[in-house]
This record gives sequence, structure tokens and C-alpha cells, in this order.
Amino acid sequence: QVQVVESGGGLVQAGGSLRLSCAASGSIFRIGAAGWYRQAPGKQRELVATITSEDSTNYADSVKGRFTISRDNAKNTIDLQMNSLKPEDTAVYYCNAELRVIHRKYWGKGTLVTVSS
Repeated sequence: QVQVVESGGGLVQAGGSLRLSCAASGSIFRIGAAGWYRQAPGKQRELVATITSEDSTNYADSVKGRFTISRDNAKNTIDLQMNSLKPEDTAVYYCNAELRVIHRKYWGKGTLVTVSS
């Protein structure tokens, strides 16, 4: 059974960095398009960054210049490098990944990022 698994969350001080990773287990297919989303307590889930199967990227205005989404072909992961973190970046971060060939999308269960002031 295919599972999308996020990793790399944790507690960091404001101004610090974290790198999140999104992997698809149980599948022979590689990740194509994908997106990182986040949901803070009491708020709706929001888009953070996306990457197309051709590696075009897009970012929410709130993270432009601080976050970078990228693909690691060797590991078949979609990574999110987060720099200059702010307390308002605190949220559960989710990955939504589409597998190439079969074009099915999967959500991960999320990884918690906490930024202390």
C-alpha cells in the first residue's frame, strides 16, 4: 500500500532552519508533482509551496524568499528547505504527492514544526 511520509519536523528558534522531506513508500512509481501545505491550530490548511513534474515551483507570498521546494531524484523525495523561520510558521506540515504514470495523489499524515520566539 502506498504511503506518503513526511519527516524533518521539530522545534526550532525563530530565525533558524529546518528541512522537511516527503517520501512515497510502497510504490515503484516516482513522485511527479507535489505540494507542501500547513495547518496551524484553529486555522484552515493552506498551500505553502508546489512543484510540478517538470520542476516548476510556486510559493505562498508568506514564505517567498525563505522556503525552497526541491526534488531529490536519488532519494525520490520532495524536500522543503525552510530558513529564517518565524513563530507564525508553526504548524503541521503536510505533503501531497502525485505518483508518475498512475497519476494518483496521496496525502501524508503530517509533521509538526514549532518555531519558538
